[in-house]
Amino acid sequence: MTGPPRVSVALCTHNGARFVRLQLESILAGDLLPHEVVVSDDASTDGTVDIVRSMTDDFTAAGVALLVLENSPALGVATNFERALRACGGELLALCDQDDEWHPDRLRTAVEAFDRRPGLLLLHSDARLVDGGGVSLGLTLFDGLGITAQERAAIHSGHGFEALLRRNLVTGATTMIRRELLDLAAPFPAPWVHDEWLAVIAAALGGHDFVDAQLIDYRQHGANQIGVTKLTAVGRLRRLFEPRDGRNDYLAERARVLLGGLTALGGRVPPRVLARARAKAEHQQARARLGRSRLLRVGPVLAEAASGRYALYSRGRLDIARDLLQPAGRRTEAG
Repeated sequence: MTGPPRVSVALCTHNGARFVRLQLESILAGDLLPHEVVVSDDASTDGTVDIVRSMTDDFTAAGVALLVLENSPALGVATNFERALRACGGELLALCDQDDEWHPDRLRTAVEAFDRRPGLLLLHSDARLVDGGGVSLGLTLFDGLGITAQERAAIHSGHGFEALLRRNLVTGATTMIRRELLDLAAPFPAPWVHDEWLAVIAAALGGHDFVDAQLIDYRQHGANQIGVTKLTAVGRLRRLFEPRDGRNDYLAERARVLLGGLTALGGRVPPRVLARARAKAEHQQARARLGRSRLLRVGPVLAEAASGRYALYSRGRLDIARDLLQPAGRRTEAG
């Protein structure tokens, strides 16, 4: 008879002295404690590591191991999280940001979901958005991301990969993964961010889901390395006329890397998933080939729209409008 799974927390820090103690205290106040917390610090200069180490006795008293890693020079967000996750010894790994606060049921809710579903590889949740002082912004994370009923249904029905091919919906600060996923997904390739990559690989293997519960306070304080914003109609309109500056090349490279990563996983990836990834790569290559002249883009964009691939693999009418209207920017393109 096996015991409960060991749970590790991977907490990455960089100049997080303002909030890191509150985050660590919230972990220790949970109704289910992790077996260990691994803090990987990315060359902080503000005393973050000293604050973390000052809490060693609190962790010891709670029966939670505390491991502190220090990076010099800084590794960057994605590589720092990869280092922290690799250093974790648990079977379930919870990702953690330095400036949030966990709700007491954060770990218990996720662990119970993994216990019920042996095939689950990644679970994420909603969150309450708060300001720098911890005051609610009257908005949840899922509200800010604008997650639709169709996207929710796709994820819950095992078609999260199709939803994530259009856009990322997973926030690492709310995420728990099974160690098996890390072994399959690492190393995290550029130009993907760690949480996006873990999510899309989990979804490709049929192991991605979410819970609607708000399990953390996700702090938005103006200095987040990665945060969330909710665009107004004016903001969305403004984006249509921003210079592209290589955006489509970037998206094409991401799609190429994804196809390569899934191909490398071999028979674990269902044929329908691989076919979708290949079509996504072809779609983004078609967008990357669009020329500088708006007039000369019309034919290729309308052809791509008629194929249905904007709806399946991009943001639909929004990206059609972008490709027709955006100035080419600094990049020198053919056409």
